[in-house]
Amino acid sequence: MTPTYTITLKNCAFFARHGVHDEEEFLGQRFFVDAELVVEQGSALREDRIEDTVHYGIAFAEIEKIITGRRRYLIEALALEIAEMLCARWPQIHRAKISIRKPNAPVPGVLDYVAVTVEHVAKP
Repeated sequence: MTPTYTITLKNCAFFARHGVHDEEEFLGQRFFVDAELVVEQGSALREDRIEDTVHYGIAFAEIEKIITGRRRYLIEALALEIAEMLCARWPQIHRAKISIRKPNAPVPGVLDYVAVTVEHVAKP
């Protein structure tokens, strides 16, 4: 088994216009994203070079591009797109687990948030 380490981006906040209802597109709302990336160790830890790992600042910016880009009806689809993009961008990522929280989901009751988590395993 290849040694790995995990990079986590927690509670990244973005304003976007996703959802099934017209008012979600019109008004927009905040979305919160967690990304857990399981990365092959390779030489990154021993060589201490940013080029050998997943640059979390760039990962954040790439997530932001997708979240603030075109509208999706389902946050499930949004999470999968983010996971697939991260694995494609950094081939040393073995697995990307993306959680998206939507605090202002239009539901007929009181709740903290609606969330979905998608786990994508990169192909060898």
